[in-house]
Amino acid sequence: MAASTESPTTTAPGLRVATIGGVPVYIGKSWPVIALVIVFTFGPSIADNRPELGPSAYFVALIFAVLLLVSVLAHEAAHAVVATRVGYRVNRVVADIWGGHTAYDSSSARPGPSALVAIAGPAANGLLALVGWLAMPAVPPGGITDLLVSAVVYTNAFVAAFNLLPGLPLDGGFLVDSLVWRITGSRETGMIAAGWCGRVVTILVMLWFLGPPLLNGQPPDLFSVVWGLLIGSFLWVGATNAIRAGRGSRLLNGIRIDSVWRLAASLPSEASAAQAFALRSSGPEGAGGTIVVVEDDARNAIGLLDDDALLAIPEQSRWGVAITSVMRRQPDGWVVQAGPHDSIAAVVAIMQSLGIGAVPVRVPDGRIVGIILAGDLEAAVSRRPAPPT
Repeated sequence: MAASTESPTTTAPGLRVATIGGVPVYIGKSWPVIALVIVFTFGPSIADNRPELGPSAYFVALIFAVLLLVSVLAHEAAHAVVATRVGYRVNRVVADIWGGHTAYDSSSARPGPSALVAIAGPAANGLLALVGWLAMPAVPPGGITDLLVSAVVYTNAFVAAFNLLPGLPLDGGFLVDSLVWRITGSRETGMIAAGWCGRVVTILVMLWFLGPPLLNGQPPDLFSVVWGLLIGSFLWVGATNAIRAGRGSRLLNGIRIDSVWRLAASLPSEASAAQAFALRSSGPEGAGGTIVVVEDDARNAIGLLDDDALLAIPEQSRWGVAITSVMRRQPDGWVVQAGPHDSIAAVVAIMQSLGIGAVPVRVPDGRIVGIILAGDLEAAVSRRPAPPT
């Protein structure tokens, strides 16, 4: 499972196959790769154990791949349903080469609800394994159905147990994250701790794949090496990204909004270009440089004054030109509600989510008094030493 602050308008990651509570469900473009690996890995094994099947053994392996896909989607759907129930905005569910992920807006996350979202996926797989196990006595032994039901039981049990390993990017890592977050009160500390646990888990998983044959004085087989490296690289990269994100968030929380913002003020959409020019030229001791934000009748910020367009209008004509004719319209949600002493973390989230380079700041009394530009933000971050990962 993965948390994300991406916009719901992000390009579709694959084939949309369903909707769960308004959340789109996709089969990722990379999933067929895993399906082929399963078919050509387990097909020969089934053919060896069931020679009477002949080439049909590969069809049985394909059915198993589809059943595994259903298990992955059930896992991610459980994340999505619980995330929606606790108030998170879920963007999508995707089954891909790494299994799957559920992308949701984690900006309002809290330790308890995050733990519930994390545990939902493994619980769904555990439930599927239990249903399959209860159904096994009714299945004729030795047949294809028995083979597939057994595979579903053991696979879902393994997926549930594996995902509960205590390290990011696995669901068990989100439980560690939530626990440390709850104890320390710091979300960043939780992410860093869960990321380091993820690195430890990665090493243990690699030893599980490669250690037994080495202890017996034999080289590990190609299957163990390939799958060990594949899973190990996925876990290590996910853990490292969690540590980097936690430290990066801690870095952002150390920078105050008022240390980065520029002077800004707002005008109503009925104002003229002349009024915009006058406000733009105002500032401390008449120095100018005020950035002008345009608001509609409900005081919603809708655009940013375009200086080039404003200056292109002859001075004597500015009173007859509406400010909306010389503004660049901005997307909804581009204004941050914050105080001057708050951190810039929320500003960064808005910039990343909307892909914009300017975020006005509306202070608690309702006025827009400052604006943060991407260039100033990058300069402020670059002046601080980057944390090691």
